[in-house]
Amino acid sequence: MVGPTGSPGAARRPVTLTDVAMRAGVSQPTASRVLNGSVRRSSPDIVERVRRAADELGYTPNAQAQALARASTGLLGLVVHDIADPYFSVVASGVQRTASARGRQMLLAVSSRDPDTELACVESLVAHRTEMIIVVGSRSTSSRALEAGDRMAIVVDRYRRNGGRLVAIGQPIPDAHAVVPDNRGGSAALARALVVEAGLRDFVLLAGPAELVTAADRTGGFLDTLAAQGITPRGVVGGEFTRDGGYAAARQALADHAPTGRHPICLVAANDVMAVGAMTAARDAGLAVPGAVQIAGFDDIPTLRDLSPGLSTVRLPLEDMGEWAVQIAIDEPTPRIRTVAGEVILRESTGTHRS
Repeated sequence: MVGPTGSPGAARRPVTLTDVAMRAGVSQPTASRVLNGSVRRSSPDIVERVRRAADELGYTPNAQAQALARASTGLLGLVVHDIADPYFSVVASGVQRTASARGRQMLLAVSSRDPDTELACVESLVAHRTEMIIVVGSRSTSSRALEAGDRMAIVVDRYRRNGGRLVAIGQPIPDAHAVVPDNRGGSAALARALVVEAGLRDFVLLAGPAELVTAADRTGGFLDTLAAQGITPRGVVGGEFTRDGGYAAARQALADHAPTGRHPICLVAANDVMAVGAMTAARDAGLAVPGAVQIAGFDDIPTLRDLSPGLSTVRLPLEDMGEWAVQIAIDEPTPRIRTVAGEVILRESTGTHRS
């Protein structure tokens, strides 16, 4: 057998584009345009010759060359804080489904809630010539996060000038599209529902990290609405934005503000995974939910369907948010912000059912 090296029995080297061009009797640029999907078209006869030569030689197009020829990679980058958190996995599902329907392949990166890692993820996706990048998660006001945010703004500006598009799901990033949940408005609506419909008056807030913008907005909206109703909460307890953070914060809240059957308290968590931890803490303390303790969360993650009692929460259309982010990235040439309202869902955990 004679390989591309030209000598019988020689070690076979990879087939190159030059080999294909020589077999088809065309120039190398012409072969590249045919095989790498250039917008410039060749005649049907040349296309057939080049493709037949490639098949005969077993040539595999180079992905990077295809990107250069098309001025597009067909890649979409997604950066999330924690793929194990149902909030992010559901959003990612919406992104993946819509990206596939629109002819894009998704690359996933996880920042582990670290601003420097998030920046590094975005820079890596830019280097891989992704057409668009979607960043999911709350911004932070910590000094390290603000510094990373300044660097992110420079990266995003350069990326956009080179034709890339970035969408933030959470809070806006300068010069980027954004899908922004109305966290403050949703938590305000939850406070009104718990006071007016559920008749609750004694609250302890499991507020999440103080520097996390989402947590601060949700806590602020709830507190402002309580104040308008003439109610002062019994306490505000910080904690990580996780199940374990909710468990620890609830343990502290229950120790500091011991509920009884005659004087129950409502623990309002800044997200559902914290609320799930709070429910476990109440159960471990031997307290009935609802009864001595009522509990509410925020997001309406799908795993709540298996929780008993059902958790009162604010429903966000998480999968739709991922879908909208892809649509905006593809269809909107200039930065656009889409605000997403939440819907209050009252369930058994606060003694009132409305869904």
